[in-house]
Amino acid sequence: MKTGYTSFSVAVSCLLLVSSVTLAKAEDNMKGNATASEKVIRQSQSLCAGEREYVHKRKQVVLDSLSNLGANCTADSVPHIALLASGGGQRAAVGLVGSLYQMEEEGLLDTLLYLGGVSGSTWSMSTLYSDPQWSTNMDRAVSRLSGPGVELEEALAWLGKRAKEENFSLTDIWGVLTSAGIMKQMDLRRLSDEAGRNACIPYPIYSAIEKQCFSDGPTEGKWFEVSPHEAGFTELGLFIETSLLGSKFQGGELLEEKPEMDMVQLQGVLGCALADEETIRELIPPWLNMPGLIDGAAEEYLRVYNALSKLLGLTRSTIKDQTALSNLDNLQKILEDKVNHNVSGLLESKSSEEKKSVFQQLSLELLTAVQMWSQSLEDGAFKTHVSLLTKQVLPLIMKWEWGTTANFLYQYQDSTVPPCLHLNDRFHLVDAGLLINVAYPSFLGDKRDIDLIIAPEYSAGNIFETLTLARDYAAEVKKPFPEIDVKILEEREWPKDCYVFEGKEKEPTIVYMPLFNRRNCKDAEEIKAKMEEFSTFQGPFSQEKIDIVLETAKANMKNNKETLLREINKAIVRRRNRGVCQSSESCLLSLV
Repeated sequence: MKTGYTSFSVAVSCLLLVSSVTLAKAEDNMKGNATASEKVIRQSQSLCAGEREYVHKRKQVVLDSLSNLGANCTADSVPHIALLASGGGQRAAVGLVGSLYQMEEEGLLDTLLYLGGVSGSTWSMSTLYSDPQWSTNMDRAVSRLSGPGVELEEALAWLGKRAKEENFSLTDIWGVLTSAGIMKQMDLRRLSDEAGRNACIPYPIYSAIEKQCFSDGPTEGKWFEVSPHEAGFTELGLFIETSLLGSKFQGGELLEEKPEMDMVQLQGVLGCALADEETIRELIPPWLNMPGLIDGAAEEYLRVYNALSKLLGLTRSTIKDQTALSNLDNLQKILEDKVNHNVSGLLESKSSEEKKSVFQQLSLELLTAVQMWSQSLEDGAFKTHVSLLTKQVLPLIMKWEWGTTANFLYQYQDSTVPPCLHLNDRFHLVDAGLLINVAYPSFLGDKRDIDLIIAPEYSAGNIFETLTLARDYAAEVKKPFPEIDVKILEEREWPKDCYVFEGKEKEPTIVYMPLFNRRNCKDAEEIKAKMEEFSTFQGPFSQEKIDIVLETAKANMKNNKETLLREINKAIVRRRNRGVCQSSESCLLSLV
């Protein structure tokens, strides 16, 4: 990795920041109970005090970095730059590490004020931020992607404790198995632990959505953001301290304080696309993919199979014993044989109720097959672990409950709170990628006042979809968004490696960088093949696949360094000019 003057100057900045953080903590202690009478729920479209202070300090690090790059920048013209990583399962988790690694190599990483993530990219964010100074040690971040991993016994110990708590759901199982099986780390810290850190690393924003509002509520009740200081609904402007997320509220009052979720649980919340029924529709066996056969009952059956299959794949990655792996292979084959067995004849000329009964029986057969397989194992540690896991998993799969969290807006007296939030004492936080697979909503408008968004795109599906969805979202909530030339959308099947969508006034400029593109794929067919090879819903990647995604993401960032530098300099000029305009307006007002 790179050393020398850049690293030294950033290190000096960080030492100064550590001192200021220590003083701030002392001041907080002196305040004592002075804040006890303040409202627990904050209603505002402005930054909270903690984030505002962090950003102020982070700007000095950004300024030093820009000076090292030769940029003509002053403290008043430091641009607000955010890297917003898309979702995309392990492809996104690995891709983000590759992108950040190369940014550090090119001296660009410390130009970032913010880092925002959705779905799979939040998995690597949570791992990165376990190191308070990860931006100076990206080699360590890369090495973590390869192991050594977490034993199933450790994952089950966490799961056993969590199962005794209120609001235990499939999200917890998903979180522990993705932590152990994909990210190879059980991170038991709390996000609010980061609130007192120095500003040596970009400020992190994690995103989710509320499931019921996503299904049938207003836009304002959908997007949910979590930072080290606050958690809440972006468009409603209603927030609580992150340490209180999961505590019980009623009518705006804190009734019972509960322990904050750890990063394992939060990782499950942020990356559980499997919770959505539409995602399940993409995984239909051929015999069932016929007109008239897919209804609510069929979807329930598919949910059971796909949840079992995905969790089985994650469990494999926590095991090294060859006999145990062979046993898991046998179970996978049993499940595949059952779901691929054509029973369409049983559904012919059946009423809706009769079809429902058939699918319920098929679901029970899948669960029974797992139980029988578990009982047939030889006595020993593996059988004990499997028995514990199936005991916890199978009932939750039938219940199909995800992201259950105490609702801090329950009976909150404000007309802006939609019924889907006001009337229920619990809400369900799930994968934000189901709405928009990049965290644009948290970074639009005046609150964070972003000048430049760097958007590495690791999503599956249609290239540019995240952009068009964000554009439409911005229009609905009346926030500025740069214009997208419709002609560019015609390149979606074989895109370039970098596009710039330039902001003119209050719109941020977006540098959009598809992972697979015409620089690393010879045609649209190769891009399609790459997406299938590195598909979102597959088992944990092999080391070879990790290396390919990592190197592809690095190359994309390296190849577009000059574009990034150009847009960073433009952002400096825009920020400076805005400052001049604001000063001029103030002068004119004072004369009037």
